[in-house]
Amino acid sequence: MKARGITGETIAHIPAEKPLILVVDDDPGLLTSIRATLASAGFLEPALLSDGRQALEWVRRHRFPLVILDLLMPHIHGMEILALLKTEFPATEVVILTAVDDVAMAVEAMKYGAYDYLVKPVSREKLIIVIERALERYNLRHGLEIYEGESAFADLQHPEAFASLVAEDTAMARVFHQAESFAPTDYNVLITGESGTGKELLARVIHILSRRAAAPFMAVNMAAFSQHLFDDEFFGHSRGAFTGAVGEKRGFFEAAAGGSLFLDEITELSPDLQAKMLRVIQEKEFFRLGSTQPRRVDVRIIAASNRDVRQAVIKGNFRNDLYFRLNTCHIHIPPLRERRGDIIPLTQSFLNKYSQAAHKELTLGADLKEWLYHQPFPGNVRELENLIVSAVFIEKGPVLGLSSLDLKAGAAAGGSAEAPLTLAEVEKQHILKVLGSTEGNRTQAAKLLDISLRTLQRKLKAFGPTEAS
Repeated sequence: MKARGITGETIAHIPAEKPLILVVDDDPGLLTSIRATLASAGFLEPALLSDGRQALEWVRRHRFPLVILDLLMPHIHGMEILALLKTEFPATEVVILTAVDDVAMAVEAMKYGAYDYLVKPVSREKLIIVIERALERYNLRHGLEIYEGESAFADLQHPEAFASLVAEDTAMARVFHQAESFAPTDYNVLITGESGTGKELLARVIHILSRRAAAPFMAVNMAAFSQHLFDDEFFGHSRGAFTGAVGEKRGFFEAAAGGSLFLDEITELSPDLQAKMLRVIQEKEFFRLGSTQPRRVDVRIIAASNRDVRQAVIKGNFRNDLYFRLNTCHIHIPPLRERRGDIIPLTQSFLNKYSQAAHKELTLGADLKEWLYHQPFPGNVRELENLIVSAVFIEKGPVLGLSSLDLKAGAAAGGSAEAPLTLAEVEKQHILKVLGSTEGNRTQAAKLLDISLRTLQRKLKAFGPTEAS
């Protein structure tokens, strides 16, 4: 995008998409170089300013999370700007980038609150790492500042949007506030957390609270796509693009136009497909298979992974430029074992839901409460739900207690050394028990499981021969 407001050697440039970073330096060549460096690394285009006297007013107007600041500039010294910025906007991170290689100056800058002090010339790799870490610290501090104490949930502006997520533990208050803060923006969001923590549910909340709420929300599991399937499913095809293409097909990007595209398990995407995804996100356009006509993309990307994406980048399994594009805003959902205040509320919610489905009136026993509270739940909320729904269909009396659980769960409660069930095994047992409770009626079982009959049939086929087959 061509810079606006450039007169001679004076640069005052604000990109169309709200920037996260402001670069202040009286050297136009350096401003251009930093902009190119950030673009190549996948960051949003930064704002550029060559007159340091305007820096404070620009931060007041645009609230940049990060400012990259030179020290030696005409009219005003960078150290004075730093002191004013950190006094008025202590949450804004400031990285000093200067030709002054002076230890005393660096110490002074750090005392004022600078995140780091870099001496020109600085390598591209070091600059990118420092910027990434500074933005991560800003996100962390911002998240911590927006809630304090037990009043966090009461401070939500749209609590009704989170009705699908049962939570009382304060660890989730931060998650909810982050979602509420990021939702109105158009920034891409990366949600991390172990399997079963509710990443897709949170993604849907972000969509509901965004300006795109009236447009589609599409959820896609990235682990399911090969090279050919990816192109066809994401970009679509034109008539005659390949044998059997008798008509045109819209891909996910077109189907989600104006809305949000949720990319689950993004780290499972192969390197080749990561490159294709990056190009679409970066260029905001794509080509259908068999077409030379570019099509514009207007979707918000919400990605998720149960892995540590940064570690995947370090190990070379995930592109760092794609990571920067997706990680504009980051939300981490803690596992259930780290928010034990949610275990009993979730249990009660599942008990109410499945008791009603089973036409039973059940109360939660104290012995089961105690046992559940101390379980590690490697499968998180999904594992807890499977455990409760199985117990509901087994229990014949009025109280759901420890004896309502299956034998393996009961043995685990008694301190057996038997290895815990995998999430796949828990799911299988749960599905078979529900199917048994309906006396083999697959349609009714699918309804109780809240899945389609086709999905149930596919899962039963994958289980192989069973008594319920």
